[in-house]
Amino acid sequence: MFVILGVTGQTGKVVAETLLARKQPVRVVVRSAEQGAVWRTKGAEVAVASLDDVPAMTRAVQGAAGLYLLVPPNYGASAWLEEQRRRVDQAAEALKAGGVAHVVFLSSVGAQIPEGTGPIRAVRYGEQQLRAVARHLTVLRPCYFMENWAAGLGMAREQGVLPTFIPPQAKIPMISTGDIGRVAAERLMAGGSGQVIVELAGPEEYSPEQVAMEFGRILGRKVAAQAAPLSAVVPTMTSFGFSDEAAKRFEEMYASFSKGTIGYEFPSTVVRGTISLAEAARRLA
Repeated sequence: MFVILGVTGQTGKVVAETLLARKQPVRVVVRSAEQGAVWRTKGAEVAVASLDDVPAMTRAVQGAAGLYLLVPPNYGASAWLEEQRRRVDQAAEALKAGGVAHVVFLSSVGAQIPEGTGPIRAVRYGEQQLRAVARHLTVLRPCYFMENWAAGLGMAREQGVLPTFIPPQAKIPMISTGDIGRVAAERLMAGGSGQVIVELAGPEEYSPEQVAMEFGRILGRKVAAQAAPLSAVVPTMTSFGFSDEAAKRFEEMYASFSKGTIGYEFPSTVVRGTISLAEAARRLA
């Protein structure tokens, strides 16, 4: 039995759907019975639990051959990093008590870096804690999600502008959540083999200018990537409901990206996805 967390989000949904399509036994973990109804119709078992309820989560993961784990962020938390670490600790406690044989954990590029990475520090902590409790641990370290650009699609459509905290001409690794979910499912089916790090990227590197061009083709209008100063990160994020601490973590991360200090630990072994920016943009639009 494969147990999947995060099916109401982007990567977890793909993991579960990929496994079900390949006739694998799947149990999804959701926070309410209503969220699980659609998964029952797809042939999955449903467990209702959350990371805040360790006994319920322990029952949900009990005896799993493989588990897909992500720790959903609550960006509104005032002590954001502290809360994320607490939830990681709760997850680790449940996995240890549940006797999970293999954990596939969604981490991030740059998780090997101890400081200056903003929110990536939370998944770095997750990697460290899970290594102590998981007999077999596969860590996925994807790069910038292509789907992150969805936040700018409305402005691109209405004003012909795509705001970006990444320099418009800078080509960086980007990956679709569809590729992340597919790789996670394949790793679960392959089984664990000690502790493994899988660095992930899309088919090639892309720039914000290329994202703007793809949106322009789809929307039938000219769209230009517009650089936003790093000083705008905090007010932008707090306007979306982020706490001051969470917003400052993102400012730190974007500053490190702009300096080129966040990258892969093992660049020669990066696993490439197959979903192009053009395909991901069409799905978003």
